[in-house]
This record gives sequence, structure tokens and C-alpha cells, in this order.
Amino acid sequence: MSYDRAMPYLYRLFIFGALALVVLAVIEFVANANGYTVVHEAYRPGRLVEFAAMAAVIASALLLRQIRDELRKKT
Repeated sequence: MSYDRAMPYLYRLFIFGALALVVLAVIEFVANANGYTVVHEAYRPGRLVEFAAMAAVIASALLLRQIRDELRKKT
């Protein structure tokens, strides 16, 4: 698979990973409020949101790079 064909899949993977981490953080927050845990205290909900933000930044950088490459092809 070439670089140009792999990039859209890679940034989608980071976006879906970030969304999954946010959902997990919300579930963990609700579970902690009720006295339970989902991830067995490995990560607090705030830390999961931090990881989601990191993945979203990487995804946006990949998307901007893809946009830049498409604009360069047109000129």
C-alpha cells in the first residue's frame, strides 16, 4: 500500500481511537461515581481524555498534511 493511500486510513484510525478513548473516559467517570471501575484504576478518566487529545492532534496533523499534498498536486 502506498503512502498516499495509507494516510486517510491512518488519520481515521487516530480519530476513531480518540473517540473511543473519550467514550471510555465517560463510562469510567460514571462507573467511578457509582463506586465501580472499568479499567481497574490503571488510568483515571482525565488521563484518558488527555490520550484522546493527543490522538486528535496527531489526526489533525495527518489530515492537514494530506490537504497540503492535494493542494500541491493541483498547482
